[in-house]
Amino acid sequence: MANLMVEGERVSLRPVTLADVGERYRGWLNDPDVNRYLETRFSVWTLDSIEGFVRSKRTADGEFLLAICLPAGGEHIGNLKIGPINPHHRYADLSLFIGEKQHWGRGLATEAIRLASGFAFGSLGLHKLEAGAYAANAASIRAFERCGYKREGLRRGHFMSDGRWTDMVLLGLLAENFDSGTEE
Repeated sequence: MANLMVEGERVSLRPVTLADVGERYRGWLNDPDVNRYLETRFSVWTLDSIEGFVRSKRTADGEFLLAICLPAGGEHIGNLKIGPINPHHRYADLSLFIGEKQHWGRGLATEAIRLASGFAFGSLGLHKLEAGAYAANAASIRAFERCGYKREGLRRGHFMSDGRWTDMVLLGLLAENFDSGTEE
């Protein structure tokens, strides 16, 4: 996994390393705007806890913690995770966040999802990818749908958000429906 690099036009994906753990990364995880729809918001993250998380993912079988980077200069702007992989049924979860707010709304998450999906279906031989999003997180749902993910269900009242129960939108993509090209 150390040599893994998936390159696109506007973002690239590579494994998160311990060198990525720093104040910027800590700031993302503790920023209420960034973590609004992330389960990480329930913890206060320290450099030690982030380092422990990164170490655990680097040694976990069937999980890939990837840095979303800008190709020019390799600036780390967020993370994407594939896994855990179910080896029997060949499916995995895909989740991500863009930590650098100045890059929100520019389609970079969509490109990262498309790149990761291509890697998961091609290199990892997966049959299906799944994702879940807070119903209010329209931008995330839209990014997945632009990559061909379909709404497969709704878990009513699944998350507590802003003091209210909210639904979880379930999305999925089968390998045979993946198109690595332009948006639908």
